[in-house]
Amino acid sequence: MEVKTRSYKDRLNKGDGSVKNRTVPFIFMAFCLLLSVFCVLPCAYANNIRVANCQILNMSEGSTTADIQFDISWDNSWRYGVFYDAAWVFAKVSVNDGAWIHATISGVTSIGASGTSLTIDVPTDSKGAFLYRSADATGTLSTTAVKLQWFRQGDGVAYNAAKVKIQVFAIEMVHIPQGSFYLGDGTARSGGSVSHFFDASSASGAPVKITSSTPYVSNVSDGTGTAGDIAWINENYGGNTYADYLPASRAQLNVNFPTGYNSFYMMKYELNQGQYRDFLNTLTRAQQTSRVYTNISSGTTSITNVFVMNNTATVQTDRVGIACATTIPATAPVNFFCDYNANRIGNESSDGEWIPMKTVNWMDFCAYADWAGLRPMTELEFEKACRGPKPPVAGEFAWGTTNLTNITGISNAGTINEVASNGTANASIGGGYGTLRGGFAATSSTTSRQSTGASYYGIMELSGNIYERVVTIMDSIDSGAAVSKFTGLNGDGILSASGYANVDYWPGNNGTNGVGGEVTGYQGAGQRGGNDGYGTDHAYVSSRVDGAYIDGNRNMRCGRMVRMQ
Repeated sequence: MEVKTRSYKDRLNKGDGSVKNRTVPFIFMAFCLLLSVFCVLPCAYANNIRVANCQILNMSEGSTTADIQFDISWDNSWRYGVFYDAAWVFAKVSVNDGAWIHATISGVTSIGASGTSLTIDVPTDSKGAFLYRSADATGTLSTTAVKLQWFRQGDGVAYNAAKVKIQVFAIEMVHIPQGSFYLGDGTARSGGSVSHFFDASSASGAPVKITSSTPYVSNVSDGTGTAGDIAWINENYGGNTYADYLPASRAQLNVNFPTGYNSFYMMKYELNQGQYRDFLNTLTRAQQTSRVYTNISSGTTSITNVFVMNNTATVQTDRVGIACATTIPATAPVNFFCDYNANRIGNESSDGEWIPMKTVNWMDFCAYADWAGLRPMTELEFEKACRGPKPPVAGEFAWGTTNLTNITGISNAGTINEVASNGTANASIGGGYGTLRGGFAATSSTTSRQSTGASYYGIMELSGNIYERVVTIMDSIDSGAAVSKFTGLNGDGILSASGYANVDYWPGNNGTNGVGGEVTGYQGAGQRGGNDGYGTDHAYVSSRVDGAYIDGNRNMRCGRMVRMQ
């Protein structure tokens, strides 16, 4: 069956207000479709961060670099000193219709010709750039003709290449500043459904304050440990402990383990289906085969189970609608599209690209993170992102209170305006109604953290919707009781030939002692924050019900990624 894709212009002209008239205060992430050096194609719209007018300039024999130019905007941006949102921008290039490669960003040529004044930070690994407001303000951020310097020679692209295409991607992030914070919420020491971190010297399970980047972890959980050490009772929900070991002796976390004390950036929203679709569409056929559930291996040309993340012929109750055509090329990359309404017309305004990805396993998750130059978060970073520096509240959710209004249904299903049928809902936790698009509770009439479901820093759905995948505090490589070897390395934008992340010390790396291999396993990974299928005991900020439990299945887990600057 031929698949028809609606054009960007068609979607703008539908007249439903879903693109032009958006008013909610917490917006989302986006991408820009490919553009040629010689012609500029219209960029596609996804959520409310917009990248347009992308092009490559200044490709010349006398220079090792060229410029990647684009316009960028997103609604309801903010900055208050060290508290601000940002865009993580990176690019992929293809030469003569070859495989997409990650563009090396070597500097900034121009912060923009007009519009909002930006600060642009290019990290030392040159995998992209952070863009954010230069001054305190709120409202729409919009800047034209931003130019990032691309080290084309280093990426092996000749100045006179016959055809060069570029895709520019932008993901909304939130800056989390350096500072102390608490782990645990002060409830009694216990394992199972209320397992949490606590101060090793506390007989009552008092929270532990993280005041440095290299705290100690305790080898005891009876309250007789050293004050200020992190202690816990082994999580044993369902009999699964995986890497949730107590250390053999009191130990300091490795110096590079991301504890949350130092500053970092976190995705504002959970990874959505439009983003995963775009990721798949930059991979080789071999890489795509590893990152979907349906068998699309080389030589396959006929597909029955077209909804490729579930290996089914129909959209399932998990609401994941990424699909392909029934007839695909034998060896060339497959084109994927969103088709939540299942009418075989791809990427329509009701096709669910804003619904979070739910059917990815740890290996899929890490592959996307590596491809985007991001990394998994740790358990400690999760709690910092939820409550900030504030003292814990026993049994609190990510919005800082114990109050929860669950969804009772879904309106405007699959669209950018998707909301809960009961407008006061702030979460989808255990109700069985499914996962909603990122930021669904934030509207023009919601003004508090509780009503929007936002964390201290304005990050959405850290409690409920889908589980947040995390790196647990204990060893991610060996089976012994030692602290994690995870060092917080960011992805480099390059996957293995078979489509796996290949970053040293990431949980599941099959290399010797976690070095030099691929992320084909999941030991040392866990999940926090609950989801739409489980009860509230999973969704508390401090809950470690599944803090060290994960499997290789594609189910109710995905979440978001982070990056150190």
